[in-house]
Amino acid sequence: MERNERSGWRTPARMLAAGAALLAISLGIRHTFGLFLAPMSRDNGWTREVFALAMALQNLVWGAAQPIAGRLADRFGAGKTILAGTVLYVAGLVLMSQAHAPAALHGAGVLIGLGLSGTTMAVVFGAVARSTPPSRRSTAMGISMAIGSLGQFVMLPGALQAIDAIGWAPTLLGLAALGALIAPLSSALFERPEAGGAGGRVLSLREVLGEALSHRGFWLLSFGFFVCGFHVVFIATHLPAYLADRGLSPRIGATVLALVGLFNIGGSYLAGVLGERMSKPAVLAGIYGLRAVVLAAFVLAPLTEWSAYAFGAAMGVLWLSTVPLTNGTVAAFFGVSNLSTLGGVVFFFHQVGAFLGGWLGGKLYVVTGSYDAVWWLSVGLAVGAALLNVPIREVPAARLLRPAAEGA
Repeated sequence: MERNERSGWRTPARMLAAGAALLAISLGIRHTFGLFLAPMSRDNGWTREVFALAMALQNLVWGAAQPIAGRLADRFGAGKTILAGTVLYVAGLVLMSQAHAPAALHGAGVLIGLGLSGTTMAVVFGAVARSTPPSRRSTAMGISMAIGSLGQFVMLPGALQAIDAIGWAPTLLGLAALGALIAPLSSALFERPEAGGAGGRVLSLREVLGEALSHRGFWLLSFGFFVCGFHVVFIATHLPAYLADRGLSPRIGATVLALVGLFNIGGSYLAGVLGERMSKPAVLAGIYGLRAVVLAAFVLAPLTEWSAYAFGAAMGVLWLSTVPLTNGTVAAFFGVSNLSTLGGVVFFFHQVGAFLGGWLGGKLYVVTGSYDAVWWLSVGLAVGAALLNVPIREVPAARLLRPAAEGA
């Protein structure tokens, strides 16, 4: 009786609201990390490569752990996975606040990466998708991502003000306290996923991965998502420093990233709606193509405060709008029973790109004294990602087309 009473209030709307709120916190905190590059490097006597490597490790660990966290969420429910991820996330932020040696910063990056794997999109989207009718899934995921982007818009200016007022270490402790609020939100996502393979049979992990990795569209989607990760982490980590190098104030850099978050609210929602009315891979191809245009225009145009703001707004529309479309395409391929697992696999590719975007940004800056090479690499990758998504078709796997035969 108690279990039924507890599950009765976990309606799809409440699960969506809680999932979106915790994404706002977890992603909002994560997007502030670029603001710490300059003060932590200056106070500790580090080159930019030290901080960039820590952020790259964070993203690589996040990606490697994401399929595991997704599998746990698919089998045992998202809430438990989110709760465990919260503990690791908060611990990593506390360690980062005390980091005065590269090893400590890199260790914090590992903990934060593990924590993010349990508190972000793949886990939340799996729960939201399982509680939402198929006709509304794309929009529901778009809403989740849109509200999640609000955290980036709100937290970046606040974090910058806190760094200026009290220093980077106390600010990180404050972010750790904020991250702890994810724990109570996780209670709305304590679910009991139905046995979810073909014909009611729970597929083994080997079967789940075998089906996905033999699917051509899944590979193309994953390689495209690699590019998204490269862009997001390179820009989030290095844009404030890039603008400062060109004579603009740190406040402008924080404002640009905040604008990215603000405009991503509309972009993510619009992507979710378009994903119900059009081919999701076609919309993805358009997003990556537009990214190439925006990136090239930013590099070629004279850099001013207002051109930086325009870049933030334009890139914001295209920022994480890829996420609901990518996860929605995975659901169209394979259903929702193993969506957190397979979303985690796709996200691993995203995070390999994120590792390279974060690390190469610092490495090539140290080698060349400029970010120019990485900006143009970003343009080329965007064109490649657009082309990769063109041939993808949203055709369900054979298992979903033959449920009766599979269950026999």
